[in-house]
Amino acid sequence: QVQLVESGGGLVQAGGSLRLSCVASDRMLRDYDFSSRVVAWFRQSPGKEREFVSAITYSGNVIHNSEFVKGRFTISRDNAKNTVYLQMNNLKPEDTAVYYCATNTERYKAMINTSENGYDYWGQGTQVTVSS
Repeated sequence: QVQLVESGGGLVQAGGSLRLSCVASDRMLRDYDFSSRVVAWFRQSPGKEREFVSAITYSGNVIHNSEFVKGRFTISRDNAKNTVYLQMNNLKPEDTAVYYCATNTERYKAMINTSENGYDYWGQGTQVTVSS
């Protein structure tokens, strides 16, 4: 099955930066076509619902959650490495959450789904903690 592994989380002070990575693999496929999939980042804080952060399509089309990203985050992908990155700058305490990457089974999907039920595969998450 498809596996997603997040990394790059940690503890930073407000105003600091982190780069999260999401590496995809499929034990059944030697050349998994991760590059053809929409990949999204979500986050979840204790007691809150999981919320959309950012996503990128196979063609590089990007959408961010305009409520809190506001130019601070950048999503990108390295298809050769089956990896999607989330560069987070100027972090704030309210960014503290577990960050998850997700993808789905559809290839060459141009439309980005900002709801978590639009995704089929999820990683285990990486903790981001921002201190004041």
